[in-house]
Amino acid sequence: MSESNPKLPSNKLPDFKQSVKLKYVKLGYHYLMTHGMYIFLTPLVVVIAAQLSTFSLQDLHELWDHLRFNLMSVILCSTLLVFLFYFLTRPRPVYLVDFSCYKPDDARKCTGQIFMERSVMTGTFTEENLEFQRKILERSGLGESTYLPEAVIRVPPNPCMAEARKEAEAVMFGALDQLFEKTSLKPKDVGILIVNCSLFNPTPSLSAMVINHYKLRGNIISYNLGGMGCSAGLISIDLAKDLLQAHANSYALVITMENITLNWYFGNERSMLVSNCLFRMGGAAILLSNKRSDGRRSKYRLVHTVRTHKGADDKCFTCVTQKEDSTGRIGVSLSKDLMAVAGDALKTNITTLGPLVLPMSEQLLFFATLVARKLFKMKVKPYIPDFKLAFEHFCIHAGGRAVLDELEKNLQLSDWHMEPSRMTLYRFGNTSSSSLWYELAYTEAKGRIKKGDRTWQIAFGSGFKCNSAVWKALRTINPAKERSPWMDEIHQFPVDVPKVSAI
Repeated sequence: MSESNPKLPSNKLPDFKQSVKLKYVKLGYHYLMTHGMYIFLTPLVVVIAAQLSTFSLQDLHELWDHLRFNLMSVILCSTLLVFLFYFLTRPRPVYLVDFSCYKPDDARKCTGQIFMERSVMTGTFTEENLEFQRKILERSGLGESTYLPEAVIRVPPNPCMAEARKEAEAVMFGALDQLFEKTSLKPKDVGILIVNCSLFNPTPSLSAMVINHYKLRGNIISYNLGGMGCSAGLISIDLAKDLLQAHANSYALVITMENITLNWYFGNERSMLVSNCLFRMGGAAILLSNKRSDGRRSKYRLVHTVRTHKGADDKCFTCVTQKEDSTGRIGVSLSKDLMAVAGDALKTNITTLGPLVLPMSEQLLFFATLVARKLFKMKVKPYIPDFKLAFEHFCIHAGGRAVLDELEKNLQLSDWHMEPSRMTLYRFGNTSSSSLWYELAYTEAKGRIKKGDRTWQIAFGSGFKCNSAVWKALRTINPAKERSPWMDEIHQFPVDVPKVSAI
């Protein structure tokens, strides 16, 4: 996109090395310390308070005399109590049993030529905006095999509620059928259901559609998250984690997707046309469990989730907005401040996550330079921790080539680390909140996941939000035994995608 057009976003993230705000570092340590204090001190305080409430003054005096002469016994008993209550009250583990990604039929494939032909046939776009879309498409990082729903690529297009429901059912039920087959789980065993889809929220809800189709049990805990953008998938994971802490021996089913049919833009405002060129059909289903017995068959354990929300800032709040253009056509508008906002949210999230995952050596180097700059006003470059020491694999939301290029540079990642994100964008396009799961499936299909490996999923989207999830592999993943959208063609990847800005 031309920088001279004020309605279109800049294609540069702010340099993470320029400034690091101490308050976000403190957030990470606050999270770490409060959780640690809760685990070790809360049980002991509760027991002591309950017991002391029953004592008289004479009892307390006798207890003091007893403690003075039996110090060793007191220490041993206190230690035993702490560890006993720790094991009784420790957080339940959250396991990722398995997941599946939806792969549409070949009839839904949309090459660049088909995209442009259908755009011309609609008769709504000016010649200038057809050329604009063609250039965006060429530089987007998308390949020739991405998918669009039937209602969008048919002639003439037919975006209506019935077709949108048809797309939603195909994606959700396609991913779920495969997941139930892979895990041998009976639908009646699901206790928690969370569905997220940002732009399509019918009544009955998408979660109700799933419950009706699979005849899930009547007391299921069901949530339908709407309007939360491309990072909603990790919000769903975080919500499922909290619910699994409150409900013992439960399975949580998360469905993460976007719907294209009713959200195709037929107007001529360029800030709304970019989404046509990037977003494609897709979705994923994830099965989580807090049953310790599932640890043996699960793929991953959830280690951390960190959520960052910048919605209190007006510029952040309005940088991605669904609205009507001057002709009344609805689309998603991207502000010229998008990349700057995304960079600030990313930096906040990453800085908060750092104390939870980085080795002590990296934290000491970071703090040494931070103290030198902030306290002693020394002119030294900020030290950006090496997150490659904390994670073996990176799944960065495939929102567009420009964002991936900038993140690769700012986080000092290699082509190998960025490969899952780039290949997902190339093969499936921007599938919104589900892109992270296509990326993890790619990593598995390449045979890269080994027992003990740590994977960082990071996504960002409207609101403005940036969210992270950290997973630890519980076993080595054998790609020969996996069913994923990549398996029939994984030998064809990676392909060479030149690093040219998408906008």
